[in-house]
Amino acid sequence: MALSSESSVDRESREKITVRNVSRAYDSTQALEGVSLSVGEGEFCCIVGPSGCGKTTLLRAIAGLDDPDGGSILVGGDPVTGPGLDRGMVFQEYALFPWRTVRGNVRFGLDRPACDCADCEARVRELIDLVGLDGFEDAYPKELSGGMKQRVGIARALAPDPEILLMDEPFGSVDARTRDRLHAELLDIWAQTGQTVVFVTHDIDEAVTLADRVVVMDAEPGSVQSTFSIGIERPRERTSREFVDYVARIRDELGSPIDTIE
Repeated sequence: MALSSESSVDRESREKITVRNVSRAYDSTQALEGVSLSVGEGEFCCIVGPSGCGKTTLLRAIAGLDDPDGGSILVGGDPVTGPGLDRGMVFQEYALFPWRTVRGNVRFGLDRPACDCADCEARVRELIDLVGLDGFEDAYPKELSGGMKQRVGIARALAPDPEILLMDEPFGSVDARTRDRLHAELLDIWAQTGQTVVFVTHDIDEAVTLADRVVVMDAEPGSVQSTFSIGIERPRERTSREFVDYVARIRDELGSPIDTIE
């Protein structure tokens, strides 16, 4: 896997996503308060934090699926006013259409007037091959494993060739072996596409495995507590001293045992 040798500092110098003093409340619950952060062009950024810290709320706001009460979110310097083809979203629950085949679910990402793809079928075939589902084009979701379903979700999100991929705990429902395989495949896709990725997870090991930078959030109300630039070459070995040290530092920053993290 030939990942770019460009440093995360270089990428962060070209902001792709800018979150400025964003707040969001639901009734009497303050989900986010004064959240500010930036994600560089082509950066792989993971967000971790305790239950109720607003990780998913923040991701949905970047996607344009939830409107902040205050502050602003910019993508490429333009304000986010709603969903757009420049941002693809992958959900934890797969969110596939059970009546559509693998091909049909991936094709749905192109069923939009704004799509300028000259050959949609070729694009669908390309994406199915990219996520390793060649031969399963005509299978329905009920015939797929959890990992395969998530691959379909990733392919569908990639269909309109978004500049940003937003992922909300996408591998939380699969077994450990499948998750490890999906990590490698996701990093391969990221290397090939050069997309900006924002990945929400409850798993610190997962964040250190994937990220250029890990953003740690605090709860009550949700806010950015700290960030860690992960200076380990890929692929990363989870038993290495550097890896274990980063996990321990992030866990200490959270100030709670791992099983309390959402």
